[in-house]
Amino acid sequence: MKPIRILITGASGGIGKVLACDYARPGNTLVLWGRNADRLQDISRICRERGASVLTREIDLSDGHAAITAFRADDDVTQFDTVILCAGLSDMKTASEKTERAETVLELGLVNYAVPSALTMAAADRMQARGGGKIALIGSVAAYHDLPFAAGYGGSKAGLSRFASSARIALAPLGVNVVLIAPGFVDTAMSRRIIGPRPFLVTPEAASRHIIAALARNTGETIFPWPFRLLRLIDRFTPGIIRSAIMSRITADQKPR
Repeated sequence: MKPIRILITGASGGIGKVLACDYARPGNTLVLWGRNADRLQDISRICRERGASVLTREIDLSDGHAAITAFRADDDVTQFDTVILCAGLSDMKTASEKTERAETVLELGLVNYAVPSALTMAAADRMQARGGGKIALIGSVAAYHDLPFAAGYGGSKAGLSRFASSARIALAPLGVNVVLIAPGFVDTAMSRRIIGPRPFLVTPEAASRHIIAALARNTGETIFPWPFRLLRLIDRFTPGIIRSAIMSRITADQKPR
């Protein structure tokens, strides 16, 4: 396979780690971003043992200006042809809370929507000058439903979904392909905070396969597992008053961070 130069954000987390390992092979250059320096070093060691060239950066994506500056510095060195914006946060109102914390909603908006959107355009600007590239945005099926216990999270992913569909149209003539990945429940540390069932749970390994396949096929939007594609169709054709009545009766809770 043709060698690639790839940036993976959120590489110290569950899906990002598996993606890094799946892309690690001789000839490939991986730039791995994450918040946990120790986990980044462990993952980079595994990837190097598999033959990849690896660079790492410890970074907090709640600082958008720093993230843009860091991207441009890393692209100056590596010249990415593939960018997977995997970093994200998950949070919701607990059963004992009346409202979501304002600071949490702000952080969700920055990390899940604003910063990956900005990084998409930073990457596209560089890629179009080199003839094109591929960008994957990791969203969530939460974007498609009104979740009264997770308005901040669902709203941030909904914003990312609309950005992705708009950017896909805008950037395609420049040779830059944008794909949106919208998983359901993935067995990661974030989802393990949820108290209660996680229907149709998939492994990070399965999520990685879906992401890699979507990039290879240039699939505009990938929703998995399949029951969530069906749920989205049902939601689309259900009258709003009925949707609201159903969602207002749903409760959820999570363990503290």
